[in-house]
Amino acid sequence: MTNCIFCQIIRGEAPSWKVYEDEYTVAFLDIYPVNPYHTLVIPKTHHENIFDTPPEVLAQLMRTIKHVTTLYEEKLGIHNVQIINSSGAQAQQDVFHLHFHIIPRHAGDGQNVRWHTHAELWAEFDRMLTGLTEGESQ
Repeated sequence: MTNCIFCQIIRGEAPSWKVYEDEYTVAFLDIYPVNPYHTLVIPKTHHENIFDTPPEVLAQLMRTIKHVTTLYEEKLGIHNVQIINSSGAQAQQDVFHLHFHIIPRHAGDGQNVRWHTHAELWAEFDRMLTGLTEGESQ
């Protein structure tokens, strides 16, 4: 994709601070970091989000995420991270090239993620699962 900033990074047309690169993926520091070493991991092939990404590409991304987190643990002593992906505009995706965030966390960093939970949905679990299995042979 010509206008995709992540594709431009892959092609070397936009600056980046690469942490790791292999044949299939690139990991680089996020230019809008939440914490030091906030890293993005992307596939070298353009996929908009998790829904259009083949399983083998996801496996390659997970290997890179594991490699980078191990590197951070061994070299920097980082023992707490959040791995985050947002797929789709309503999920707050803002760059439409699949990417995962590795965000190092430490006590008192002020970056708490809090969800509004809905325990009342428990009553819907059976119906929700039925919707997933309708038409399948048991």
